[in-house]
Amino acid sequence: MSYTIKTLNKIAKTGLEQLGDNYTIDDSAANPDGILLRSASMHEMEFPESLLSIARAGAGVNNIPIDRCAEKGIVVFNTPGANANAVKELAITSMLISSRKIVEGINWANGLTQDVAKEVEKGKAQFVGPELDGKVLGVIGLGAIGVLIANAATNLGMEVLGYDPYISVDAAWGLSRAVRKANDLKTIFEHADFITLHMPYNAQTKGTLNAETFAQMKKGVRIINLSRGELVNDDDILAAIEDGTVGAYVTDFPNEKMINRPGVIAIPHLGASTPESEDNCAEMAARQTKAYLESGNIKNSVNFPNCEMPVSGAQRITVAHKNIPNMVGQISTALAEGKVNIKDMINKSRGDYAYTILDLETVSNEESIAKIRQIEGVIRVRVI
Repeated sequence: MSYTIKTLNKIAKTGLEQLGDNYTIDDSAANPDGILLRSASMHEMEFPESLLSIARAGAGVNNIPIDRCAEKGIVVFNTPGANANAVKELAITSMLISSRKIVEGINWANGLTQDVAKEVEKGKAQFVGPELDGKVLGVIGLGAIGVLIANAATNLGMEVLGYDPYISVDAAWGLSRAVRKANDLKTIFEHADFITLHMPYNAQTKGTLNAETFAQMKKGVRIINLSRGELVNDDDILAAIEDGTVGAYVTDFPNEKMINRPGVIAIPHLGASTPESEDNCAEMAARQTKAYLESGNIKNSVNFPNCEMPVSGAQRITVAHKNIPNMVGQISTALAEGKVNIKDMINKSRGDYAYTILDLETVSNEESIAKIRQIEGVIRVRVI
C-alpha cells in the first residue's frame, strides 16, 4: 500500500528518508494520509477525510488544533526528547550569560574604537559576575529536557532542586541521585539562585511566575525560560528586575516588551535550532507517522493514548472512539456476530478519548466493520 505525506514546512531530508519507498512527499497534496510540519499554523485549515495523522517535528503543538483533530479521529504526534540535548546546551549557556554578563561585555567591547586593550582593562570590572559552581539551580519540569539539564548542572558543581509532580518512571530512572526533590514550588523559589522552566504551557501553567511567586524568591535570582513565553508574566518580571528581585531574565520567546530592556537577554527562539536537533525531530516524527499508518500503533500522541501491539493474525482493525463504558464489548460483539474471532487485542484511554487495536484470526467482513462504525461514540475505524 502507498501513502501520501504533505509537508507544511521544510522537513530534514534524513527524516523523510525514514518513510521509505511506499511514500509520496507532496507539499501541495489535497488528500494526504499524513502531514509533517514544524511551526506552520493549522488552526484555519480544513482537514480532508483522508487525513489520518499529523506529526510535528518538535515538542510544542500550540500550532495544531488538537481537540478538533481528536474529534475527527486524526492522531497528532509530537517528538518529546528529540531536541532535548540542544535545549540542554542552551540552558547551560543561558545560566552562564545571565551570571557573567558576557553579552553586555561583548556589546561594550565591540563599541570601543581606540586604545582598546587599555580600555578593556579599565572597564572589565563592570561585567564581573558569579560562577555557577556551588549555586542552587531549581529545575521546574523533569521531562526529557529537564532531566538532562539537572544532571549537567550537578556535573558543573551546582546544587540542583527538581520539581515535577507528574514525573514519568523513565525520567526518574534517568535522573542523577545528586538531584534533590522539591515537594513544592515554594521550596525552589526560596532556595534557588537560578530557576529554569521546562513545563508545558496550558491554562493551568499560564503565568506560573508572577508577582506573587517573585516575592518568594531569593534576591537576584536568574530566570531561564526556554519553554514558552506565557509561563512568565511579562509585566511582573519587568517589575521584579526593576526592584532587584530578579537579577536577569533569559527568554527564548522575545516580544515587544522584552526587547532592549535592562536585565533581559532575549534569544530569538534558538532552543532547538541545531542541525542535529532538526534531524532528530524529523526522524522521530517520520517514524511515528510510518508506524501509525502501516500498523495503527500509536506512540507519543498528544490527543490519543499510546497504544502499541505487535502485528499478528490475518487482519488488523483499529478503532478510535470516545472513552465511554462498554465500547470494547460492543466492538467485540459486532465481530462475534460476523463469526470473526479476535486473536489479540489492546485498549487504552486518555481523557475523553480511547483507542482499540484488534488482530483477527480471519479477515473480517464488511457487515461487521459497518456495525462497528455505527456504534455510538466510534470516531474512526481503520482496516489494515
